[in-house]
Amino acid sequence: MTRLATENPSILSLAGEGAGKRALITGLRGFTGRYLAEELAAAGYQVFGTALPGEAQEDAYRAGAKVYTVDLCDRAAVAAMVEQIQPDVVAHLAGIAFVAHSNAELIYRVNIVGTRNLLEALAAQRHRPSAVLLASSANVYGNACAGVIDESVAPAPANDYAVSKLAMEHMAQLWTDQLPIIIVRPFNYTGVGQTENFLLPKIVSHFRKGARAIELGNLKVERDFSDVRMVAKSYRRLLAVSPAGHSFNVCSGQGHSLSGVIDVMSGIAGYGIDVQVNPAFVRPKEVLTLVGSNDKLASVIGAIAPTPLPETLRWMYQA
Repeated sequence: MTRLATENPSILSLAGEGAGKRALITGLRGFTGRYLAEELAAAGYQVFGTALPGEAQEDAYRAGAKVYTVDLCDRAAVAAMVEQIQPDVVAHLAGIAFVAHSNAELIYRVNIVGTRNLLEALAAQRHRPSAVLLASSANVYGNACAGVIDESVAPAPANDYAVSKLAMEHMAQLWTDQLPIIIVRPFNYTGVGQTENFLLPKIVSHFRKGARAIELGNLKVERDFSDVRMVAKSYRRLLAVSPAGHSFNVCSGQGHSLSGVIDVMSGIAGYGIDVQVNPAFVRPKEVLTLVGSNDKLASVIGAIAPTPLPETLRWMYQA
């Protein structure tokens, strides 16, 4: 296990670290992938990525990325893709990302088997990557009651999505002697381009449309919301530093209640909205409070000031 740096001024200055290197982003066409592609391209990497068959690929080309159409559950196709790219760094973002996804079998197959296929293909190459970042989730902590959650809190997943992510983490341990694996556990984050089946984009969309009422689920939830651009920057820095063998919370360290989000959006849009609780939107075993500590992350990549949530919401509202 790599020793963590506590002070390293060079970590804060990583411009150009990707010169001459090839970066592979699985799930390039997804919400986070587009932002990470731009971040890595700006740092000098040649960016490659995967997209599912049938997915539109226009956004991926904004970062000059070459896109491979491949299903990560197709073991042979994944091996052929990795053989062609020979990546120097890998960010594995592809997977089922929606907690309430209705197909549990698909959640497990994509998040576990798809990841295993990728790790197997990477380990088989003569040219080994210097960093392999695997996107897990803070949902693995479940209904943790530790206040602010750091990486020492024992996982206690409370839904299929979280179980699949924790199982993926355990499976990845089988490859740590062959690959420099970094696990990231992002808390909630948002930004322009996130689909409306996620909470904040849904709220922003209602205000943009001038809706007078909105149906939501449990109003008691409190979440640590980050800006996707901060998340992409954090991933880029982790790929450069490569603290293999560690897991990191990626979060702002600040909690925001649902009612607080509604108040901020009312101020941005200039009107109030009638909030109605729809029991169908209340998930069983709902994780009520999920706020993280980013101290460990900051000790390795340097401090990244979180974007204030009102600024992120205004960016989304005006997009």
